[in-house]
Amino acid sequence: FAASGLLLGVLYALATESLNQRAPASGLAAAGAIFAIGAVGALALALTMALEKGWLTVALALMVAGIAWVADKRPLPALRLLAAAVAVLVMARIAWEPRIVGTALGTTPIFNWLLYGYGLCAAAFAVGGHLLRRRADDAPARVIDSGAIVLTVLLAFFEIRHFIHHGDIYSHSTSLAEVALQVSVGLAMTIGLERLRLRTHSVVHDVGALAVAALTLAAIVLELAVHKNPLLTGEPVGGRFVNLILLGYGLPAMLAAALALQTRGVRPQSYSATAAVTSVALALAYLSLEVRTLYHGEVLTFGAITDAEQYTYSAVWLAFGVALLVAGMLLRSQAVRLASAAVVTLTVLKVFLVDMHDLTGVFQGLSFIGLGIVLLGIGWLYQRVLFPRPGAFPA
Repeated sequence: FAASGLLLGVLYALATESLNQRAPASGLAAAGAIFAIGAVGALALALTMALEKGWLTVALALMVAGIAWVADKRPLPALRLLAAAVAVLVMARIAWEPRIVGTALGTTPIFNWLLYGYGLCAAAFAVGGHLLRRRADDAPARVIDSGAIVLTVLLAFFEIRHFIHHGDIYSHSTSLAEVALQVSVGLAMTIGLERLRLRTHSVVHDVGALAVAALTLAAIVLELAVHKNPLLTGEPVGGRFVNLILLGYGLPAMLAAALALQTRGVRPQSYSATAAVTSVALALAYLSLEVRTLYHGEVLTFGAITDAEQYTYSAVWLAFGVALLVAGMLLRSQAVRLASAAVVTLTVLKVFLVDMHDLTGVFQGLSFIGLGIVLLGIGWLYQRVLFPRPGAFPA
């Protein structure tokens, strides 16, 4: 049956090519489209007979790229619609069984059927969408481009779950490590889509970047800040420096900062400002949780805050505020300088409302003296560098 289907597909393809070689005539394009559809249908039938499980899904996805290539060489409108229809069929097949091969998925990290099924399908869709966009960024091209983005996101999501839960992507539990990886990958994908949309000017890549960014922000706010916060859950974070805090808060803070820089001037100011605020909040959380780890070990829910720990929070926050101010000056970014002002203001409030009440002896004195010196330095910077008086010598 598979050989018969393949032979029939070849005959239909030859008939399509023969009609394309003829002089234009009434009904010729429609006849060519019918034969082209027949060729694809026969090939799909042959694949269905010859392949099973994951390979059938991959083969159908590769057909999308193949049909798009033919449509680029032989611009029959029916071929574009056919490519989109096959793409929808592939997505429906994956939605029916997200594991691609069912229980045969295995436990090997990364190199498993998730990579082959989702990765090859996503690559085929990306190629197909690119080929269709050469002639028009129409509905079929957008359907296939959307499929490529969805498959790429699902590939990363399921690979992380597969790795964390030893092959069980349907596990009902989550952990800080899993959320941390999902957030970092989400931010990296957003940065990639932001760069891609500037090249393609595709509305799909534009909306895709916004959608992935929104989902990642939701994970940061709901999971990292609340549900999986080790300060609230008591989940062990590992070593003192290389730990889940670095993975869950430090790395996402750097990626969010990169996203803010990537979108500056090419997105509305509110978008890049949100990315910058998220970066600062994650960095402040990382520094605070890291201080807690240094004083209390891998479990952060136990142990009273000592004078030394309380003072360290103030010192670290103040140093972070100064670092942001320097970064804002180097980048000539008012938003970063405003973030610096916010962090310094938060530190001032902590010193007067918390340190004054809780700290005693030398730590209380160091807290106020250090704050005073830094505030004088910041004032000098603003006066001499950012807003110099006429005739003043800029430092």
